Amino acid sequence: MAYSSLITSLPHFTLPKSHFQRFGRRNFYVSAAIPPIPTAAEVSAASDALDSASIAAIGGGSVAALAAAISLTDPEKRRKMQAEEVGGEDKEVVREYFNNDGFQRWRRIYGDGDDVNRVQMDIRLGHSKTVENVMKMLLDEGSLNGITVCDAGCGTGSLSIPLAKEGAVVAASDISAAMVSEAEKKATEELKNLQGTVLPRFEVKDLESLEGKYNTVVCLDVLIHYPQSKADAMIAHLTSLADSRLILSFAPKTFYYDLLKRIGELFPGPSKATRAYLHSEADVEKALQKVGWKIRKRGLITTQFYFSRIVEAIPA
Repeated sequence: MAYSSLITSLPHFTLPKSHFQRFGRRNFYVSAAIPPIPTAAEVSAASDALDSASIAAIGGGSVAALAAAISLTDPEKRRKMQAEEVGGEDKEVVREYFNNDGFQRWRRIYGDGDDVNRVQMDIRLGHSKTVENVMKMLLDEGSLNGITVCDAGCGTGSLSIPLAKEGAVVAASDISAAMVSEAEKKATEELKNLQGTVLPRFEVKDLESLEGKYNTVVCLDVLIHYPQSKADAMIAHLTSLADSRLILSFAPKTFYYDLLKRIGELFPGPSKATRAYLHSEADVEKALQKVGWKIRKRGLITTQFYFSRIVEAIPA
């Protein structure tokens, strides 16, 4: 799944007295839903480890001071400059990134080698938990043998390969040619000795170019590259490809995560080449309802540096 995780960390801090009064409480606390980064060294490691990240370590202070600091940054200008370098907007930036530096970084994270730091290892754990949960959702409905599945945004094959091992007929695609090549290589190695297993069909395609009909469509951690206005259209497109169910995962938009994302833009880093968009579960559900679908199952995966909301939708 070619994507950029949104990685955040924020220590627990207490708002000043003026903010207690504003919220009508004597004590009002803001704390992250995931543990803080313990040391400055880990902040540095996280910044070096990942793209499109939001990484922050804050020792205290008021929301007003925080907002003032955020207002001094101009992440939009930086992103436009990055887009101009590759001659396009978000999609071209994502394609360029995941065919070059991003591919090398995420291949290590998605792999099983030891050449990752603590932050990357944590992301690997979160990603593997997402795949495990999605496989459980799928298998809860019965055998996958012969079931057609579209893995939209397949990355290095983290989901496509276990799907094929369960007998699914998998059409896997990614915007990154480098990711698709790696996924095909891994699938060939892992599936070549399994009798009766159909090798996934891998293609280089963006989400907009996908066509055909499948029993199930899965799109994991890709919506992070789409603003909500485009995400609505993309969700509608994905449902049009699915006969029975659609499984999506996305970085959830909440007060805490949105604040953490904005704080992270204070630490741009040279490798953060792609935008990261959060999506509220309510907005995703509304987009599904517009096209006559409803959410049947929900899940949330969180580790220290990774979080992802999972929803399974079916025709209403």
